Amino acid sequence: MIKCDIRFARKFIKDESYLRARKKSDTGLEQLKKKTGPGSEWLGWRDILAEPNDAELEQIGSLGEEIRAKADVFVVCGIGGSYLGAKAVIDALSPHFRKKGPEILYAGHHLGGKYLEELLDYLKSPKEDGSPKNIYLNVISKSGSTLETALSFRMIRELLEELYGEEASERIICTTSKAGGVLNKLIPQKGYRKFIIPDNVGGRFSVLTPVGLLPISVAGIDIRTLFYGAVSAYNEYENNADDLLEYAALRNAIHESGKTIDVFATFEPELSSMGGWIQQLLGESEGKEGKGIFPAVATFSTDLHSLGQFIQQGQRSLMETFLIVEKPFSQLSVNNLEENDDQLNYLAGKSFHEINTKAREGTMEAHSEGDVPIVRISMKALNAENIGHLIYFFELLTGIFVYSLGVNPFNQPGVEDYKKAMYRLLGK
Repeated sequence: MIKCDIRFARKFIKDESYLRARKKSDTGLEQLKKKTGPGSEWLGWRDILAEPNDAELEQIGSLGEEIRAKADVFVVCGIGGSYLGAKAVIDALSPHFRKKGPEILYAGHHLGGKYLEELLDYLKSPKEDGSPKNIYLNVISKSGSTLETALSFRMIRELLEELYGEEASERIICTTSKAGGVLNKLIPQKGYRKFIIPDNVGGRFSVLTPVGLLPISVAGIDIRTLFYGAVSAYNEYENNADDLLEYAALRNAIHESGKTIDVFATFEPELSSMGGWIQQLLGESEGKEGKGIFPAVATFSTDLHSLGQFIQQGQRSLMETFLIVEKPFSQLSVNNLEENDDQLNYLAGKSFHEINTKAREGTMEAHSEGDVPIVRISMKALNAENIGHLIYFFELLTGIFVYSLGVNPFNQPGVEDYKKAMYRLLGK
């Protein structure tokens, strides 16, 4: 379902460099399979696909349908992996306009006071018909003490208690660790509903746990199809992971050649948030010990009018990975104007998908000629099954590639450094 083509980039790497890198990638995959690499206690994202929990999928899907039927607004309160994966899937598979079901909003993903103040005002303001909004809140945090999320949760739950009194407890769902942490103290006191984040799954690998699946279900997306798309990918790559191993080896060899940036680009605006999820997944996994390729994100053709010049002729420090959808999901075509006053009749009758495809092909050709190594990652169609497959593709790639660098993919010691300084300055 997912194809990875490295031919446009392979010419930039000498055979001996690639073969050395391929051996490292093969070793990385073995470390994942045998759980012998550093951080192997965090491989639960593979275990959940090896042994799917259908009962949990049913429970999450049932609650998602319940909330979807009742809510006007569903607030996802979390930061990093606690919201990026859900947002990526929801944005990829939901309509841009005239969405059915509740409005899905995000909180706890930064410390901007203006945003939070306006969100609180919006939540308590009535609907157009004068009736109050029906609001549900999903707070997602293993520790419950991550400052951005904890502060937003404090403010929003107070608002829900003002609006609904004791009934507020029924509207708040906590997704957190099995035991310990701030939320697990509140849950029995307040009577909140709870989903458990597996202890052996880190945040950036958690989209296929209740962390991502509940918001995705509330958005009306079939989480079973999504999850089993990832299960299909797991089974496929356990038998043959050549595409992934080739891509990981290419990235390793390019890393060794001195490239420092990988621009994850797409011509499909629906996949912009998927780029944000990939950015965290790779960035937080590989950026350690002075190693790693910085994952940048671009949505074309929009960003060709801002970043395109640098990519084409700037410092040769980057590669590009294109996320591609082959099958059109819009039949819109260019109309014919008799007067042709805008001189666009040469495109009349062509679909926007075809025009967008030619723009992508032209961009790839130009960038390749400008000495940018290019990788194509394509899916046949934009649907839940293929997105599930894509999620596991990048999760497995991350593990293989980062192990090939000789780094632990599953910790993030540098994140703690900013927290220590921030808390000191705040007087904690």
